[in-house]
Amino acid sequence: MLVRHGATVLNADDRFAGSSDVPLGDAGRLQAERLGQRLALEKIGAVYASPLVRASETATIVARPHNLPLTILDDLREIDHGRWEGLSRSEAAALYPDEYSAWEHDPFTIAPSGGEAGRFVLERALRAVGEIVHAHPDETVLVVSHKATIRLIIAHVLGFDPRGYRDRLEQLPACLNVLEIARDGSGRLTLLNDVSHYTCERPR
Repeated sequence: MLVRHGATVLNADDRFAGSSDVPLGDAGRLQAERLGQRLALEKIGAVYASPLVRASETATIVARPHNLPLTILDDLREIDHGRWEGLSRSEAAALYPDEYSAWEHDPFTIAPSGGEAGRFVLERALRAVGEIVHAHPDETVLVVSHKATIRLIIAHVLGFDPRGYRDRLEQLPACLNVLEIARDGSGRLTLLNDVSHYTCERPR
């Protein structure tokens, strides 16, 4: 199970916050609680998360019913937007028009100054996935990561041009994706961007 972290304050402002360590907001904690309620009866063998607090906090909340330790993997962290961190999209486009235009066209190989291209994110994310699959064969594992990182993993599993990962895949806060990954690295997607738990009764 591949989960995006819950909403943060910067999500509402649509600002670049890839490597910025922003915490969950109240809405994000509630989203995580509801997802935890949804998954409470699932048999989960292990829990992994990015080191960024919004992901580790989401993982801790979702996994609470299972009493499992949280394992942090640095390779699950979000893409680094370099000098765009903290800017809105319109601000980045106005300040760095040529750079922004090139990135919009090909975010897989182009990165903002000081940032990280999608291909490098995918390389490390697949390394993390391989490590998890190797450690937990035939188990269901909860992995909490970030929007771009997850979209790149899913694009790879589905086999489409990774330059389109931003335009062709949505990942809402605290959404649930389910992937079946074989030991040879091949996989299939069985659930995408599911947020039906948003409407669950609030946990008591």
